[in-house]
Amino acid sequence: MDEILRTIPHRPPFLFIDEIVEVREDGATCKRTIRMEEPQFEGHYPGNPIMPGVLLCEACFQTGAIYLAKQIEKEGRSLNDVTPVLSRISDARFKQMVKPGDEITIEVTMDETVSRFFFMKAKVLKGGKPAMTIKFALAMVEGEGK
Repeated sequence: MDEILRTIPHRPPFLFIDEIVEVREDGATCKRTIRMEEPQFEGHYPGNPIMPGVLLCEACFQTGAIYLAKQIEKEGRSLNDVTPVLSRISDARFKQMVKPGDEITIEVTMDETVSRFFFMKAKVLKGGKPAMTIKFALAMVEGEGK
């Protein structure tokens, strides 16, 4: 958890990554265990809790931000100089429900870079099978909000 907190600015209760599994040349893989005590389950289908799709998307965005932060570190730049900002979402597809007790694996792969925009695709796996897929872009914004 400490490595995650050093790498991206997100903090509980809006941190949806538990573990960095690996950071590759072309992407990153993280894991998350969905816990019943998370606040979204008080209102998202009480009695039949389902992880909100938008929060699964956020886990993908955070995994993408981890990948980009690690690339910045490799370049010798400071993580304090940039903030990952979502700039595009497309083609989100939800294939199975994620519920408390499930462990998910988030796999993000870099597609292309255009200027300061990083286009990525991601999949959330539950039990080795896709629970969702999405394409998105992040921008690493320098100096804003610091």
